[in-house]
Amino acid sequence: MLMIDTEFPGAELIAQGIRDLALRAETVESLLVSLSAPRLRALGIAVSLPLPDAELRLYQLLSNRYGAAAHSRYNALIRRVVSFQRAAACAR
Repeated sequence: MLMIDTEFPGAELIAQGIRDLALRAETVESLLVSLSAPRLRALGIAVSLPLPDAELRLYQLLSNRYGAAAHSRYNALIRRVVSFQRAAACAR
């Protein structure tokens, strides 16, 4: 399995999400890892059982916290996860 390089953009989100997901905690990070689990696994990163409906649950969580700013926050988080995935793919 691939180690998570802490220098990759968004690595802190992925590392925390994997920890939270192992505990079955519904957090922003665990939902991000859940919705990106197939790609993370393809990169060699072990991901436990993803939370169902992660995309909708993430947006609802962000909406509850940030109100009208949820959409921009969601997009920013997704961009960071994609950046992590791209960096991990290049490092393989």
